[in-house]
Amino acid sequence: MNNSVTNTARLLGAALRALLVLTLVTGVIYPLVVTGVAQALFHNKANGSEIKADGKVVGSSLIGQSYNLPLKKGQETPDADLKWFQGRPANGLGSNSLNTQYKLILSGATNLSADSKVLIKQVEDAKAAVVKDNSVSGYTVKPSDVPADAVTSSGSGLDPDISPAYADLQVHRIAAQNGLSVTQVQKLVDEHTEGRTLGFMGEPRVNVLELNIALKALVAKK
Repeated sequence: MNNSVTNTARLLGAALRALLVLTLVTGVIYPLVVTGVAQALFHNKANGSEIKADGKVVGSSLIGQSYNLPLKKGQETPDADLKWFQGRPANGLGSNSLNTQYKLILSGATNLSADSKVLIKQVEDAKAAVVKDNSVSGYTVKPSDVPADAVTSSGSGLDPDISPAYADLQVHRIAAQNGLSVTQVQKLVDEHTEGRTLGFMGEPRVNVLELNIALKALVAKK
């Protein structure tokens, strides 16, 4: 009887010591080491690829933002603020119906098939809007000029980048809206165009948030 109690106490003691050691190693030491390595070697990525402007974090280079005017009375969908470069459409994002306090946006695709009438209508409406919004005095956009990324959303619906072709298409509108020359705006686009990753992966791209931050700075210098 005494031996049984002693053995049980010994086993419980060993189990408790193992629990404490493993908790310390896996719950404290390991997370601290991983966090330290991430902060030392990948500081920007570990902190969400933050983008700062005027000393403040204004977004992430990985998540697209919308540039819209305030909703008018009776409006459900805001109008685009045409003084800014516009990103890809954000179709397919679900609405946050559970925790509405923080107005969270949800990532997601439309899951519509290529022959879906809803998708076709979305694309046609988006193309008409791109043609209308970007046709200014002395520069007319034709439907055939509109690139695919200007009228379709990405798989996540939160793509932060647009193609150089879509950025170029917006140059004349941006120049007219902000009182800048086409040359000035085109230079901004060229400076913010990134090539393929490692020279062969993906496509050339322009980060819309970074481009609009540079645009804001240029307008402030007028």
